[in-house]
Amino acid sequence: MSELIQHTNSIEWRFERQILRIEPWGENSLRVRATCSPDFSDATHALLPAESGQAKITSEAESLTLRNGNITATLNLKGQLAFYNQRGELLLEEMWRQRSTVGIGASEKSQDKYVSALKLDGREFKPLAGGKYQLTVRFEARPEERIYGMGQYQQPWLDLKGCTLELAQRNSQASVPFMQSSLGYGLLWNNPAIGEASFAKNQTEWRARVTGEMDYWITAADSVADLTRQYVKATGTPPQAPDFISGLWQCKLRYRTQQEVLDVAHEYRRRNLPLSVMVIDFFHWPNQGTWCFDPVDWPDPKAMVDELRELGIALMVSVWPTVEARSPLYPVMKAKGWLVSSERGVQVNLDFMGNTTFFDATHPQARQFVWDTVKKNYYDLGIKLFWLDEAEPEYRAYDFDNYRYYAGPVLEVGNRYPRDFAQGFYDGLQANGETDIVNLVRCAWAGSQRYGVLAWSGDVHSSFHAFRNQLAAGLNMGLAGIPWWTTDIGGFQGGNVNDPAFHELLIRWFQWAVFTPVLRMHGYREPQIQPPERYRDGIPQCNSGSPNELWSYGEANFAIMRHWLSVRETLRPYIDALYENAHRHGDPLMRPLFWHYPQEPQSWETEDQYLFGEDLLIAPVMHAGQRERQVWLPAGNRWVDLNGECYTGGERITVQAALDSIPVFIREGSTLVQELVSLSQASAQK
Repeated sequence: MSELIQHTNSIEWRFERQILRIEPWGENSLRVRATCSPDFSDATHALLPAESGQAKITSEAESLTLRNGNITATLNLKGQLAFYNQRGELLLEEMWRQRSTVGIGASEKSQDKYVSALKLDGREFKPLAGGKYQLTVRFEARPEERIYGMGQYQQPWLDLKGCTLELAQRNSQASVPFMQSSLGYGLLWNNPAIGEASFAKNQTEWRARVTGEMDYWITAADSVADLTRQYVKATGTPPQAPDFISGLWQCKLRYRTQQEVLDVAHEYRRRNLPLSVMVIDFFHWPNQGTWCFDPVDWPDPKAMVDELRELGIALMVSVWPTVEARSPLYPVMKAKGWLVSSERGVQVNLDFMGNTTFFDATHPQARQFVWDTVKKNYYDLGIKLFWLDEAEPEYRAYDFDNYRYYAGPVLEVGNRYPRDFAQGFYDGLQANGETDIVNLVRCAWAGSQRYGVLAWSGDVHSSFHAFRNQLAAGLNMGLAGIPWWTTDIGGFQGGNVNDPAFHELLIRWFQWAVFTPVLRMHGYREPQIQPPERYRDGIPQCNSGSPNELWSYGEANFAIMRHWLSVRETLRPYIDALYENAHRHGDPLMRPLFWHYPQEPQSWETEDQYLFGEDLLIAPVMHAGQRERQVWLPAGNRWVDLNGECYTGGERITVQAALDSIPVFIREGSTLVQELVSLSQASAQK
């Protein structure tokens, strides 16, 4: 016989080996766990410890009900689970198809639809060798539901209904498994295992390929803002952003020498162009896994840092997690068990510019060792900003079954790696008294935001096709609780500095990036520049891309980007306020239209424009040769374009979009109207 158990502040169902427990976990939220082990583990994964709160529990003949604020869970004697909001409306219910099933979320007349010979359970634990399980959790699908969040996937769809998503980290893919439903609930799949999520018409299904228990967190609210805030409160808000974050960041693949960095910085100042951050990319080191400057090309990095600081420019350096077999640190790290191990074959995780293995970011001692090395070789020189590249990590082949971390097999724990990588640097900087912590990271998992993660969308191609995907990626990252987000302007790879077609893409991308959290020039520009020596002390030397500064693309393109840089500078107080809001509440800077206008159906249907804060509506041009586009203006406000023309909300209009412009509309009444219109008119007069 199955058993329902009521505790002081939780409810349980037990049958054979399985235990299911539901307990309050934050405001209007519940944590739901199930295991076939004797008891639950102590792991909280992405969640912070629960705030104290008392649930209301009601017992009936064959069911238990637990209510915490706006959300109620109902659990019956058969082990079936459903969730309701404060009005008693069904939010989500498990999908069971058994002969004896009676759906607790169904009406009396439709209960028979759940009786089936399919023998499908809402929670399915399939035993694996070694005592773990493959876990599948199924929920009933709702045809009217729209689904958002889940992190960053290279696809153009904002609404994920109908999508199947791999729960795994790859270069340009960040699995952040928090989804938001248009029905008024959010669900965090609180499990770092490799798996899949499918939001199909006929069912919603979550799968972990190797795990010890089911663990998810569910919250209910009447607005997207409240769902986001409740989630971020449960997993951590981002730290307070430093002032420089909203300025221009200059980067390329790659500045090869100390003098090259200083020359570019001085040229920015000579041209009176505001520059906040310069970034030194990879292979400034003598070998991978040394985490220091090569003295041949960087003879006095301390002097370089000081000179940049005098120019008002912060310096960021790239740190890779790769350790090359010839690094002097490799034997020590291997002996200590601080490197990722392979289950079979040669212990080489990546063969780019050498045979390398990733350090194990899930190992606390490995994180400390790497930070101690970085502190000595970078931080003590005055460098406080770090670019954590390869953070997925990017395996030569994504054979997740072939790698093992300190925390467990990658199939079981792999998705936490980028978060743990960032945590090592956050903890190290914080221990040294730093508060302005920004880690530029090429991946993220749930909870990464609390470690100062500025995620970027990886090595995306220099094409309009890839460009379009970035809009959906940025918006869904924000809805998954990662508000600090950016892209490589112009895409990472494939752009020739002499190609007019690439110039068009670059201009469109730059215009759009002005209205994103971070304005950052980066890319591997062609033609490539080969190093003066192919090998140095037997170590292969990396080539570089062509120049990637604003003036590198001709005077006409420079003039356009210079104007939009001035727009960015004008917006910085507004953007800084958005960062402060993200710190306090977790609100994304980039927001879908339904964030502020949920009552309008068009807000849910329009996926190629967005709100930058509450006052700016951005309609980027994301197709080659496009010189006009349609824009939906939400009702309830009047909207002013950059030429000063005013439009009534609640209509769809066609606007011109010459190459030097991007359709931007300002909410009437905003203090930005006069500033941006005046700036636009002054530029037109020139």
